[in-house]
Amino acid sequence: MATASVAKQRTSVRVGVQKFGTFLSGMIMPNIGAFIAWGIITALFIKTGWLPVPVLGGFGNDAAGTPNVGLVGPMITYLLPLLIAYTGGRNVYGARGGVVGAIGTMGVIVGAGIPMFIGAMIMGPLGGWTMKKIDSIWEGKIRAGFEMLVNNFSAGIWGAILALFGFFGISPVVQSFSTAAGNFVQFLVHNGLLPLTSIFIEPAKVLFLNNAINHGVLTPLGIQQSLEQGKSILFLLEANPGPGAGLLLAYMFFGRGAAKASAPGAFIIQFLGGIHEIYFPYVLMRPLLILGTMAGGMTGIATLAITNSGLVAPAAPGSIFAVIAQTSRDSYVGVILSVILAATVSFLVSSLILRTTHHSDEVDLSEATSKMEEMKGKKSSVASALVGSGGTAVLTKPIQNIVFACDAGMGSSAMGATVLRNKIKAAGFPQVKVTNASIANLSDTYDVVVTHQDLTERARPVTSSAVHVSVDNFMNSPRYDEIVDLVKSSNEGPGEGTTAAGAVDASAAAAASGTAAGSAVGQSTAPTAAGGKEVLLPESVILSGTATDRDSAIDEAGKLLLDRGSVDMGYIHAMHEREESVSTYMGSFLAIPHGTNAAKDHIRHSAVSIVRYPQGIDWGGKQVKFVVGVAGINNEHLHILSSIAKIFTDKAQVAKLEQATSVEEVLDMFGKVNA
Repeated sequence: MATASVAKQRTSVRVGVQKFGTFLSGMIMPNIGAFIAWGIITALFIKTGWLPVPVLGGFGNDAAGTPNVGLVGPMITYLLPLLIAYTGGRNVYGARGGVVGAIGTMGVIVGAGIPMFIGAMIMGPLGGWTMKKIDSIWEGKIRAGFEMLVNNFSAGIWGAILALFGFFGISPVVQSFSTAAGNFVQFLVHNGLLPLTSIFIEPAKVLFLNNAINHGVLTPLGIQQSLEQGKSILFLLEANPGPGAGLLLAYMFFGRGAAKASAPGAFIIQFLGGIHEIYFPYVLMRPLLILGTMAGGMTGIATLAITNSGLVAPAAPGSIFAVIAQTSRDSYVGVILSVILAATVSFLVSSLILRTTHHSDEVDLSEATSKMEEMKGKKSSVASALVGSGGTAVLTKPIQNIVFACDAGMGSSAMGATVLRNKIKAAGFPQVKVTNASIANLSDTYDVVVTHQDLTERARPVTSSAVHVSVDNFMNSPRYDEIVDLVKSSNEGPGEGTTAAGAVDASAAAAASGTAAGSAVGQSTAPTAAGGKEVLLPESVILSGTATDRDSAIDEAGKLLLDRGSVDMGYIHAMHEREESVSTYMGSFLAIPHGTNAAKDHIRHSAVSIVRYPQGIDWGGKQVKFVVGVAGINNEHLHILSSIAKIFTDKAQVAKLEQATSVEEVLDMFGKVNA
């Protein structure tokens, strides 16, 4: 029992560090393009660059004798930290949190006078979190018409306070930390100890703990070092593709079975594509091989230190192309040599381990991949591409019960359940029950659990005996066909056929459950909400929305629900919170924003709003032309969602909806919802 408790505690610590690393990465990774832009400008235009230009590189004086400011200094001092701060605040509390976090960070930047990346990673989330707490104090208590006044002044006042706090309180602390950390790195470099960091970095990569190290410490320190010296070795401590490439080469020559067969493809993905996680299962199959990647990493770092080589900016992803693109002008030989020697040493050590130890690789690659995905907390698309989908585990009984789970269980999951239910019914298995639920209400009673890929980690612990399928598109995911094939194979296998009586029992159970999700197709679900209120009214349909981005579109769809008295302002806030957690983009130009499960108390009665955007708006990189706002009590709104699902899985119907010229045409397409 004590051993199990210790193991559980270690796992919790690892998961906690992973989440922290993911949080840090969530501030850095969206802004990598800005880092690359700064790196390109630096490499080209500084005094020692390829094309020195004083007015751009920030050296020399102009015609009046005034020192040139250039682009390099302001970008790294102001642009990059403010982008990080805004992203961190936005991740916590939307655009409002991002703005307040950026204001607070400005105080740290001015107070310290040096690039404040660590300060930005503190102040951004802090600004978002504190603003969220402050807003909760008077949520629902502001008189109508005064919301904008209160919101703007509260954000401005609190942002000013945070800026002062950052200037006087945070900047000295962060400056001292940055100086101490920089001195420690210099100590390691001057004493030849920096290669020893691979002893920690390489195992951390396999355990998905590298984000906390790389984006939390190495990247901020590397940027500071690059500004002072024009390059930094720190950018290659974790991103060097050599160690992983050497290990995969060893499997190509000395591996066996599935591991050897898949190693060439993995090598291309890792070395050229920069997706390092592809080699993690190969280490997990033979944990001793971590010695190979550690030796390779140490060799690469030592080579960089000896040749005084480095990158001007982070290489993300860790592809050989990204590494070369960010290499300092005087470091090409050293950087390329570090990658080659790291791969060579990793190859030699890994080959020796593979040749001198006895182990069956053929049967363990899938298991190792599953173990890697379990540690990561979600599916690895690149690993699954090499070893199989991994989403269709062996079942011991016919599939009879499938559930779609999302945070609230009212919008995304209902649409996905309708689409899959139609597919399974068309395949000849009407007895298979397909329902939807919120993750909070799941129990370990399902055969298959379908979730958005960002929610699988939350659903897996409470439904551990089910097959889990992750999707990124609820309307037309290719995984649906895999599930249909799995239903066929499990129900048509020898001795596994479902009897007519069994089908009747399943149908009776579905009817008895009373869930509209389980009966929306082929049945006439009540189209009105409790108290006789209709779910969809003509005034809740807009043919030409005025919003120009995702957040304002959510507000526009939410306002239609608010105007009907269906929800209060707290629900609209929850719609934004849900969107920040997991996108409600469905595919086929459709998004269905809705609140979180915790926001159901803000719903007064069920309602649906529909807003069309003929020109389309950007929805997290996807084009959306139709936004359907959803607020549902019990399952009163699912009749509408079922109709919507039928339309948006038919391209001709979508085209017809795009061409509709009246609200009545739209309502008619959804099947006389007010009849």
